[in-house]
Amino acid sequence: MKLSVLDQSPILAGTDPSEALKQTTELAKWTDKLGYHRFWVSEHHSTNSLAGSAPEILAAHLAAHTHNIRIGTGGVLLPHYSSYKVSETFRILETLHPNRIDLGVGRAPGGMPNVNLALNRGKVPSVEHYPSQVEELLAYLHGQDPQGMDIYATPQGETAPPVWMLGSSGTSARLAADLGVSYSFAHFINGRGGVRAMDRYQGYFTPSIQQNSPQGNVSVFVICAETDEHAEYLASSLDLALLQIEQGGKRMSFPTPEEALSHSYSLYEEERIQDNRNRMIVGSKNKVKEEIEQLADSYNVDEVIINTIVNPFEDRLRSYELLAEAFQLNHTTTTMM
Repeated sequence: MKLSVLDQSPILAGTDPSEALKQTTELAKWTDKLGYHRFWVSEHHSTNSLAGSAPEILAAHLAAHTHNIRIGTGGVLLPHYSSYKVSETFRILETLHPNRIDLGVGRAPGGMPNVNLALNRGKVPSVEHYPSQVEELLAYLHGQDPQGMDIYATPQGETAPPVWMLGSSGTSARLAADLGVSYSFAHFINGRGGVRAMDRYQGYFTPSIQQNSPQGNVSVFVICAETDEHAEYLASSLDLALLQIEQGGKRMSFPTPEEALSHSYSLYEEERIQDNRNRMIVGSKNKVKEEIEQLADSYNVDEVIINTIVNPFEDRLRSYELLAEAFQLNHTTTTMM
């Protein structure tokens, strides 16, 4: 079983964006030492409580500060950009850090609807072109000239970063299968339907220039602590944060457990919190290990990506450490795709 990390650079209460990015860097270095397999960073725009708006830049920084762990994006929101430009950005990263870079792509807007307009000169990008964009991206990464214009993504090299398609639906799963790329299901976004999506991906997979067989993983919120009780205490802040996001509330940071426990919840809000727990695994390390293994088994994958948002940051570090102990990770990790 491989364990990996998705970090969204959350801005915790009492901190600022600069501190959030420093924490992401510290977490990457820490999980590299612990033996985690990948470390992905996300793309969010005009979001007060998340600092990660340019994952390709953050990935370059993190790769330079780590040694073994794969570094990637979870992910670049491709409809906003030129496939050619993205391919050259990641060919640079691959040249600097061969066999350590992942290119995760998605098609979500990455923020409020007006983000689409701001990123696309006042126009809304057409997601119907997304499949051809990914196809083009794959070709450029592997030294091809998909448009027949006698142009190539440089610098060229013997290795190429693998493309991972990120999704939370069956549509993205089928597209990943048809294009022959790897697939990551965001269980932390959609706690239902993921098993069917992964089955669809694995069942319809078609070999490509990148790979001959399907490769999938699943990402989930995980909060691990010394005891079940302390894990529940820490998880209360994420419960409140997810609820406020659903209600359209604007926050400058993620709440503390003290704030969450002092909040007065309606019956409907309590029901929403329980429903959101389908996206989370919470508990002591033995309990969490068992549930992660069950999740991986249900998805028929051998890799789970952990997304942990707790306050204070020291408990976030400890959560990843406890998981590393539970799964007996070592201080070296493979650099294979």
